[in-house]
Amino acid sequence: MDPSPGQCRNGTDGWISAAAMDSLLHPARREGGLLMTRRLPRSLALILMLAMAAPVLSGCWDQVEIEDRALVLGLSIDKVSAKEAEKGDEVTHIHDDHLPAEMISVTAQIAVPGRVPLGPGSGGGNPGDDKTSPVWVVSVRGISLDDAMNNLQQQIADPRYLVHLRIIIISEDIARGNLEELNDYLRRNPEIRRRTWLLVSEGKASDFMDVNPPLQRVPTLYILSMMEKSVSSGKFPRDYIGTFWSADTKWGQSAYLPYVALRNRDNILIKGLAYFSGGRMVNKTDPIEIGGFMALKGIDPGGYSTLFHTNKMGIVMTKINERFTRTRSYIKDGKPFLSYQVFLEADLDEHYGSNIPVDSSAKLQEIERDFEEQVRSILTGLVKQTQKDHSDIFGMGEMIRSHHPAYWKEHIHDKDDWESLYSSTEVDIQMKLHIRRVGLKDQ
Repeated sequence: MDPSPGQCRNGTDGWISAAAMDSLLHPARREGGLLMTRRLPRSLALILMLAMAAPVLSGCWDQVEIEDRALVLGLSIDKVSAKEAEKGDEVTHIHDDHLPAEMISVTAQIAVPGRVPLGPGSGGGNPGDDKTSPVWVVSVRGISLDDAMNNLQQQIADPRYLVHLRIIIISEDIARGNLEELNDYLRRNPEIRRRTWLLVSEGKASDFMDVNPPLQRVPTLYILSMMEKSVSSGKFPRDYIGTFWSADTKWGQSAYLPYVALRNRDNILIKGLAYFSGGRMVNKTDPIEIGGFMALKGIDPGGYSTLFHTNKMGIVMTKINERFTRTRSYIKDGKPFLSYQVFLEADLDEHYGSNIPVDSSAKLQEIERDFEEQVRSILTGLVKQTQKDHSDIFGMGEMIRSHHPAYWKEHIHDKDDWESLYSSTEVDIQMKLHIRRVGLKDQ
């Protein structure tokens, strides 16, 4: 049998290819081919690794040192009267009679490099004292918030940054106006964190930028700490600016914000909830009603203490430790109906004004019944007031939407429809208090 092209006899009856014969005659060439075959995947892996690492190893070509940034920690926004508006600087526009006559005043707290403490320390100087204060307070005016922030940049050398903005305080006059422009600017700004606190102030919001609390050198950080600790201790619900925007866009819920006030210049009081309807602030609650709101929502942990008068035991003080709420929704006679069962666990802190000792379970139950009756009246009054103001801060509409979608689709076509229907919604509230501990001393 003749060999085919590229074959040769191997000395026996078989035939072998020329390439195989070449590898037998030249083992070094064979080993080199295997070595090239093994090195090829390694080379590809190395090239792939270099390609992936190139963007990481390219360096900070657009870096800006922190000392060269104007870090804004807090903002306050107030309305400006017509007389004060005439004194505004024309930075972003030439004087034009067609511009709005109403202006806003924006006060910014800017961190001073090297003076902001990294940990707890002694109180600082007056925020207005440029030599000792860790912040620089700058006030500007503008037609809008965007205009005011551009005017602010005109007065500071370094580029302003809002990535560390944690507190925004607006005056009640601003909150009762149209917040559409303000929310639009803050929402579109990628530097604004959704965990920033938005507060409504009693009086001028700029006064909060000049507080000098002895517990914290940076006023904005003190306000931030106060709000965060109020949440953890059960004194206030977690209500960041992102939560406010989410509630404002829902058809079945209205938004609310913390309502704060200054006391003795450096003391900040959480005075209630500022609640909204139609994008505007319509009313505010009392401080004790914050606890009632959290009880109806079942927000834990508890933290509010309640002082009330009992029928037989005199005046007592209870401290709420835990809250739990069971909610049900129905459609009765073509209208929504909601039932709330609120369960509270508390300690009896004080008892005075009566010679009758609290020394039996029957007397504790007497206190519990009086508490349930009085707190239920507070919750019922709060619900009725929000219904009168067409502001569903409890999110009852969202419950109707999720549990009764057919009814919702038939009757609700926008947020105004539910806010109008909420005013006639029937709400039943039942209270149950259980006093677990008696740690008190008769007075």
